Amino acid sequence: MNNSQQPIILVSGATGYVGGRLVPILLERNYKVRCMVRDTSIIEGRGWTNIEIVGADVLQYETLLSAMEHVSVAYYLVHSMAGGKGFQERDMISARNFGKAAREAGVKRIIYLGGLGEDNEHLSEHLKSRQQTGDFLRECGIPVTEFRAAQIIGSGSASFELIRNTVERIPVLVTSKLVGTRAQPIAIRDVLSYLADCLEIPETEGSIIEIGGSEILTYREMMLKYAEIRGINRKIVELPFMSTTISALLVGLITPIPANIAGPLIEGLKSEVVVNDDSARRLFNVIPISYEQAVRFALERIGSGQVLTTWQDAYSSLGEKISEPVKLTNVEGMIKETRQINIFSDMTTAFKVITCGNEGWLFANYLWHVRGFFDQLLGGVGIRGARRCPTELRVGDTLGFWRVEEVITNSRLRLRSEMKMKSRAWMQFDLEQLDDTKVQITQTAFFEPRGLTGLMYWYLLYPIHKAVFKGMLKSLTEQVQKTKHYGSNER
Repeated sequence: MNNSQQPIILVSGATGYVGGRLVPILLERNYKVRCMVRDTSIIEGRGWTNIEIVGADVLQYETLLSAMEHVSVAYYLVHSMAGGKGFQERDMISARNFGKAAREAGVKRIIYLGGLGEDNEHLSEHLKSRQQTGDFLRECGIPVTEFRAAQIIGSGSASFELIRNTVERIPVLVTSKLVGTRAQPIAIRDVLSYLADCLEIPETEGSIIEIGGSEILTYREMMLKYAEIRGINRKIVELPFMSTTISALLVGLITPIPANIAGPLIEGLKSEVVVNDDSARRLFNVIPISYEQAVRFALERIGSGQVLTTWQDAYSSLGEKISEPVKLTNVEGMIKETRQINIFSDMTTAFKVITCGNEGWLFANYLWHVRGFFDQLLGGVGIRGARRCPTELRVGDTLGFWRVEEVITNSRLRLRSEMKMKSRAWMQFDLEQLDDTKVQITQTAFFEPRGLTGLMYWYLLYPIHKAVFKGMLKSLTEQVQKTKHYGSNER
């Protein structure tokens, strides 16, 4: 059977943490893959070949119909956890839209990744919504394979990054009694094996399959085991009165995980998430690895800069109310501030300096952190200290509270602000080779004010913006000089 005759496998959420790792595995196994995303430009830089790309939004039923055409199996790897209040309703609408469109298109099977946990009064709203999503998908009448997993451990996963950043940054961990709850964490590589292998196991159709790692641990044991692996001493102090809200706020201030992500993860500790059914063992040849092995594999990935995806990749992690990310398409109605500098350098070196900053900015880090702190207080993402890879950027990556919107190697980098404010803002760097030894760098700040409040925000902070943006360009020059030992000529 040639590729054109092969059944199409649809992966929704193809740029998310799990979907972004599943796609290359399916391609390696010679499946014909169609990637469904809200913003098709985010696929850029992934290095995937021989894939179809469709733009669709599970919250908008009409966009799903064309995405489902000629699809045999559809993976549902979408969730609304980080969108704030009302995520249960969004999960319901999304699942029903997806199932209805799949039925109309003649899809034969849906594969869904949900969450473990017994359905009782202790089950968190997030986990309850994940299980209800499976029910809503089944309403369409198509066989659904629902995998239920506990914490996923892998480089860039929200659960792992919560543990890693908390343990790395805090010598004495003050927590609630929920850290004593048992869980069965599973390595991302095992999750992916289950998801991909089930395509060839007919017995998994229409089943709910619980999956977990090789051992059951409390969250306390997970944190202490991580500290042991890293060779650092940590103490855990439990405070009975520590609430989920306070815990989430503290995590948001100390780690790159914002409170709107940390909250549901911490609340999920109210319920044990362990495997009570042996279906996975009977149906699959997957032998789950231990928590320690999963952590070591994740640390190796991070240490080598080979993190394929992170929890921040999907736009659902933004907490945005809009249905599609807003792109900068023109400068009409915007405030535009441009600075230029000519540097004796080559394009490759200058671009590398621009894109390889530790956290995506070049000057006055303390001011950026102050702004990020206030952003978190307002419910925004704040400063996300982690980046997917320290040596490269691709569309969709995050840098602090910026989202990479466009990358043209040795030519352009555009960042979109995700700070919680009514207006919108972008920062753009453009490079032009003037002659054999000189490069012109153009730094442009775009600000789209909304109403009087937006204008007041810009002009009240303009003195600070002016100093910071000028300092960024000066710092950029100095860093290029250090790299190539060249001089510069600013104008």
